[in-house]
Amino acid sequence: MPQRSHATARQVRLGTELRRLREAAGLKAREVAALLNSTSAQMSQIELGFAGVSEERVRRLAAHYACTDEALIDALAAMAKDRTRGWWEEYRGVLPPVFLDMAEVEHHATFLREVVITHVPGLLQTVDYARAVYAYMVPGLPASELDPRVEHRMRRRCVIEGDDPTPYETIVHECALRVRVTDRRGALAQLRQILEQIEQGHVTVRVIPFDRDGFGGMGASMMFAGGPVPRLDTGLRDSPTGTAFIDAEPQLHQLRMLLRRVEGASLGPTASRDMILRLAKEL
Repeated sequence: MPQRSHATARQVRLGTELRRLREAAGLKAREVAALLNSTSAQMSQIELGFAGVSEERVRRLAAHYACTDEALIDALAAMAKDRTRGWWEEYRGVLPPVFLDMAEVEHHATFLREVVITHVPGLLQTVDYARAVYAYMVPGLPASELDPRVEHRMRRRCVIEGDDPTPYETIVHECALRVRVTDRRGALAQLRQILEQIEQGHVTVRVIPFDRDGFGGMGASMMFAGGPVPRLDTGLRDSPTGTAFIDAEPQLHQLRMLLRRVEGASLGPTASRDMILRLAKEL
């Protein structure tokens, strides 16, 4: 397969998992290349995500690596043959690649769990709220860059809407619900938007109230995207250099533990909905 000019986060993840299987088998890239009548350079490009790999080759590699996890092999083979060019590709060259990678991860997720402390979750934001956030974070951002960001954020909501929505659960701190990113009218519209999504049945919202004792997780914002098998789960966290995609099992384990801890500090779904209703009435 020809070399790609760019690799998406999903393509990089496939290559990373193949490299991990090879390393677990104690084989060097040149040894595997010889078995497959390939080259070390080609193996390197595959493992970096810059060269495609067929479903057949994935299964051959798994056999050489003595991998017996059939569910994992099937999932990797499905990733290899996937040629999805989703709606996010319309923004390539318009928005930074991380916007496209995030949408792709969400599209393929079996479930989505999110913790948001300071802002309403992106998948639940109104147009006005999203526009205000982007405009505030990058003062002077021209309309040619601001508008695509807002439009992209709205289109991301397709994963929790439509005929086959992805199960989505988010934990939101009370401060995110109270801060008026726009104005009173906009804040009310935003709370109503959240309540409408809850009523759809596939969106679960939990609120962490201000008066919760022992909550030290103000920096715990994250998204957790479920894979076809747990090993292929993906964590997303903001970092000083942008959004970090987490796929190493020890780090995923830490994120799962943190999710459980944060959930333990939140109200249940019914109490959370009632609290959002009270906040809306206060406006």
